Amino acid sequence: MKILVTGGTGFLGSRLLPKLVQAGHEVFALTRSPGSHLALRALGALPVDADLDSAKPLALPAIDAVVHAAAMFRFSGPREPYFRTNVDGTVTLLAASEKAGAKRFIFMSAAGIVMDEAGHPTNEVDESAPTFPNHFSAYLASKAQAEALVLAADKPALRTIALRPPAIWGPGDPFSNALPRAIKSRQFAFIDRGEYAFSTCHVDNVIEAIGLALKPGEGGRAFFIADQEQTTFRAFIASLATVQGLSVDKLHSIPYWVATMIGRVMDAAWSLTRQEGDPPISRSMMRMIGREFLIDDSAARRELGYVGQISRSEGLHGYVSQGAS
Repeated sequence: MKILVTGGTGFLGSRLLPKLVQAGHEVFALTRSPGSHLALRALGALPVDADLDSAKPLALPAIDAVVHAAAMFRFSGPREPYFRTNVDGTVTLLAASEKAGAKRFIFMSAAGIVMDEAGHPTNEVDESAPTFPNHFSAYLASKAQAEALVLAADKPALRTIALRPPAIWGPGDPFSNALPRAIKSRQFAFIDRGEYAFSTCHVDNVIEAIGLALKPGEGGRAFFIADQEQTTFRAFIASLATVQGLSVDKLHSIPYWVATMIGRVMDAAWSLTRQEGDPPISRSMMRMIGREFLIDDSAARRELGYVGQISRSEGLHGYVSQGAS
């Protein structure tokens, strides 16, 4: 197949591109930065210059499928850029993909779009749960809106699928990379000791699901995908710390309501002072990682044949291998 990938230089995309090439596909990677051409070619993809944020029509080469993995992801900041990139950019790509002859459009959504604003724990939630397109988190709101547009665009000529992974992890992921510094500087604290169920999805399991979604079949569906083994947030963080030679035993814990209040204050302070980057604690961050979040991915296992072949121990071993290389 001829497959176009967006977000090819990101954590997921840079792992996905060589996997698709190894599977025998001809892979194109959308980029708005000429400086990324060498990196994309090294991953086996042919760069296609285009900017999803531009008002200009998007011209794509003839393709069979699209994997839309690019997104603006932050925990804070003005709302408008999220919707321009994550919603308007997706609409632009959908139109261009159909014109380029694509028959499959895989949208990388987010499991968190079913998290409510009140912070209620989420247990064994499936795809029948409502999403929140007006969420206070601009990221979650924009992903919910974009997913709805993608699924509504499904038609016989262009089948659309949305994949909803929770926290994506693996060697080189931004969270794991930032964790050692946060622990050593004592800037990391658990919420309610972190002793709540928390779904995760190893990056290679996400790639497994993408490969299955690219196969012919019905569209207009969203699917949760997760690791086979359940865990708690504390156990997950402890495992990432351990493989990097650190311990979480002496980390502090604060109640969820306190963390949310601090997040509100820091969001406001960052906005007033127009500081770049995200504050150390934000309301959106606390909502995404501070409460029980357990998803039911049985639909993907039943209808797509998804397994989640990378076990937690295998995934953690990848950090050791990366450190040794």
